Amino acid sequence: MSYNTFANFYDELTDNISYPARAAYFDSIIRRFNPDASILLDLACGTGSLSIELAKLGYDVVGTDASQEMLSEAMQKKARALYGEDFEREEPSDPQIEKVLFLCQPMQELDMYGTIDAAVCALDSLNHITDAAVVQKVFDRVSLFMNPGAVFVFDVNSVYKHREVLGNQVFVFDREDVYCVWQNSYCEEGFQVQMDLDFFEYDAQIDRYTRTSESFCERAYTDEEIQSFIRNSGLKLLATYAADSFDPVQPDTQRIIYVAQKPAN
Repeated sequence: MSYNTFANFYDELTDNISYPARAAYFDSIIRRFNPDASILLDLACGTGSLSIELAKLGYDVVGTDASQEMLSEAMQKKARALYGEDFEREEPSDPQIEKVLFLCQPMQELDMYGTIDAAVCALDSLNHITDAAVVQKVFDRVSLFMNPGAVFVFDVNSVYKHREVLGNQVFVFDREDVYCVWQNSYCEEGFQVQMDLDFFEYDAQIDRYTRTSESFCERAYTDEEIQSFIRNSGLKLLATYAADSFDPVQPDTQRIIYVAQKPAN
């Protein structure tokens, strides 16, 4: 999917996420299974927060996303990281951040300039693809560009989360710059959640709030389906973990971490 309106508010509405902590967690997994990994793909990178944090850890990062609006935010974020919030620095602060490359590509049409040593796909990005055949194409494309021994780490929202936590719920976010009403509708077929968001943003020039909307759908895949995606793309499943930990997955785990590897032979 491609965020449009949501891109303007994404960072403010997800301010509970610690990207340095997530980057450190993904790094620990990658180093466990491929200690010499250098070139990393951040698939569906969004506004680039994780890409920049992974670059700080020493990776040469390529971030891809289908949304031009998201990537516009990512490029601005990269510039601020390099030159300061008010662009007060004349020289870039970190050569690794400077090397971060952002590309506008749908996941299933991934086309890299070369091969990679690691890939991450975070924050339920794969759940946004509701066609299993398209998900398989994503795994096939990622696998195609992975070096032997390369590691693919990704997370997904579980069936439990869609059914018990997200389904048929309404969430309200009251932030400094935006008020958001998030309404979900659950469908048992495909464990899908339709998400309808209304954003209310104050416009000082006209002294009133303006309303914009965004709608999208997420699908949860069973463990059997995900293992099939991995296997059919020529990758090998190494491990599954519960929600940013190294704990085993439980029936009520909301976010599942998968680790797959391109066989050396």
